[in-house]
Amino acid sequence: MELNLIQKVAVFALPVVYAITLHEAAHGYAARRFGDRTAELAGRISLNPLRHVDPVGTVIVPLGILLLSKLAGAGGILFGWAKPVPVNFHNLRRPKQDMLWVAAAGPGANLLMALFWTAMIKLAFAIQGSSFAMPLALMGAAGVFINAILMALNLLPVPPLDGGRIAVSLLPPRLAYGLARVEPYGLFILLALIFTGLLGVFIWPLIRAVIALCATVFGIHSIELLSLIQIVLN
Repeated sequence: MELNLIQKVAVFALPVVYAITLHEAAHGYAARRFGDRTAELAGRISLNPLRHVDPVGTVIVPLGILLLSKLAGAGGILFGWAKPVPVNFHNLRRPKQDMLWVAAAGPGANLLMALFWTAMIKLAFAIQGSSFAMPLALMGAAGVFINAILMALNLLPVPPLDGGRIAVSLLPPRLAYGLARVEPYGLFILLALIFTGLLGVFIWPLIRAVIALCATVFGIHSIELLSLIQIVLN
């Protein structure tokens, strides 16, 4: 089975939008929980994607990757971004310690969404024969894949990615300060990892682990889940 471009966009649209926007909303919610109301006052603790969508990162980049992968006849790492939720870490009750939970909230939200989309695949298996079964299963596979990617990507220990902020929170002050100074160069480091092919080396093991975890939790054979993911990527 091979999806055309329109079908591919239809399958990925909701999973991509919510993977990106709920990731950001989770940061805002965690920041409020630990004392910073900056995101709340800006109206960014919301499940409404329109409050988080970045026209380039949430729409153009993912669509461009889908188009290029379709033209090239190969899958790839689909990613994007939303408007970053404003967080003032100085407002947190314990800035260095609480930074960990605020940063971890985004990848945590992606893990929960990956599990949700796996549940949708399980539901699709339960209604086999229905006209909704295959579209739901494919959308679920897209949801698992995009959330696994965003979780793995954001856990790289490079500021300003969430993994970098988690590392800054956990490291001793001197090392944390040194890592925090890398933040202005974080984007260039990420681009270097992409163009050298090293990004996949670092994040694919975690992506596969998340997919395996999702399959195990819902009693789905990993091969079945990977086969569905392969369909949506081809």
